[in-house]
Amino acid sequence: MKTIGITSTIPTEVLLAAGYQPVDLNNIFISDPDPQRYVNIAERDGFPANCCTWIKGIYGVALEQGIDMVMCVTSGDCSNTLMLMEVFQIKGMSTLPFAYSEKPYAPAMQRALELLATTVGTTLDAAEKARQKLERARNMAHELDGLTWRQGVVSGKENHLWLVQASDFLGDVDKYERQLDRLLGDCRKRKPYIDDMLRLAYIGVPPIFARDLYDFIERHGGRVVFNETQRQFAMPSREGSLAQQYISYTYPYSLSDRLGDILPQLQARRIDGVIHYVQSFCHRGIGDIVFRHYINLPILTLEGNQDYALTGQPRTRIEAFLEMLRQRAKKVPTLPSKAAKGIR
Repeated sequence: MKTIGITSTIPTEVLLAAGYQPVDLNNIFISDPDPQRYVNIAERDGFPANCCTWIKGIYGVALEQGIDMVMCVTSGDCSNTLMLMEVFQIKGMSTLPFAYSEKPYAPAMQRALELLATTVGTTLDAAEKARQKLERARNMAHELDGLTWRQGVVSGKENHLWLVQASDFLGDVDKYERQLDRLLGDCRKRKPYIDDMLRLAYIGVPPIFARDLYDFIERHGGRVVFNETQRQFAMPSREGSLAQQYISYTYPYSLSDRLGDILPQLQARRIDGVIHYVQSFCHRGIGDIVFRHYINLPILTLEGNQDYALTGQPRTRIEAFLEMLRQRAKKVPTLPSKAAKGIR
């Protein structure tokens, strides 16, 4: 299959039906042992210091990995992607734009999918068959999510990693299924140890400092049992047509659409407090005002830029937030046992 880089979660099924293998450039960037080197490539080529780190990372990955075609989400994700696409073009790359509609309206999504299918040389019937092939992988991802918040046998970091990777299924859906199947088998044998831990929700884009955020929270008696955007990458609602699936995918749409998913999950998962992550220089940071208006729970807002690991100030703020939640919930922390530490 021909590799195509993607800048955000897109209608994977259409690309698979056309013989393309989508590869999420974000995942390559942030999973690299030295992600800063990709940012350095972008800044050497003229990207400003106050440009989003994710955008610079995507650019650096595309250049270093020799990606010659990139599908760019031009509406429903990051406005910087419009300029990124033009820079890709002057670098000799082929670009394929995809725009989510302003509102989750099925006829508009149907037209967008039909146009995409025509552009890449396939049909929506073929894309529906590709969707059936992805069904098992997505079901496994949602089983993992259930084991996180219902049984308490999956860590917040494991939940984050496997849901966020549902954007491209590691570039190989069979590999994703094999690895996740092994993890699920291990998780089903674990003993729950979440009862005395604070139950946290994480909302917003995936964090730039994911490599130690979740572990740090758990070392201080909390656990993220709801990763909002990451869960959406695994398409929690897949009933009906492909168009219906992608208008049920809340991330590209308004905050009110996202809150329609977030608020019931906060209640169902018995959340004690919410962490809202915003990326520096991103317009989505303004959404913190809206979230604080509608969410009737304590919220800690964390901002990240080029800090790929938690630094002193965020650590102190997280510790203080957890202590405040503990006092509010009257929970005595039970730190993970040696057996629990072994699952990370």
